Amino acid sequence: MKAWHFVGDTLRNGGPIPADGELLAYNGNIKMCESGLHASIRLIDALKYAPGSTICRVDCDTIMEKGNDKLVCGYRTILWRVGGEELLRKFARLCALDVVDAWDCPSIVLQWLRGDFAAESAAWSAAEFAAWSAAKFAAESAAESKQNARLVRMVRATHNG
Repeated sequence: MKAWHFVGDTLRNGGPIPADGELLAYNGNIKMCESGLHASIRLIDALKYAPGSTICRVDCDTIMEKGNDKLVCGYRTILWRVGGEELLRKFARLCALDVVDAWDCPSIVLQWLRGDFAAESAAWSAAEFAAWSAAKFAAESAAESKQNARLVRMVRATHNG
């Protein structure tokens, strides 16, 4: 089953991140949220569990359990990956712009959200907080499917571009 997974510098157990195409196997009891190899069907769900910004498209095998927003399996292979730091920042800004009318957004923050990075130093912490808050709100609201589709398009464009 194809799914999404984020990685940081190492796996959660401290082991190295496998190369694309290399099968990762979990030996032991597999239990959701406790042990095994996890992934999410929807990219926006995987984002909730991201230990880092590298976005991986994975193939999962021997799926033991599926939850609302993730699954746990015994075998996982990274099919491809993209560095997502800038992509995720852009996604967060777009999510914030989707709901910018719902709060009293300072003009300097609005400038930054719209891509005026000359305003970045003055607006950075407020704007980044607002953008990530909006992304989190979008992930928890009715806009979730729209935001997931947007994020998948952005990742695929980066991968294919």
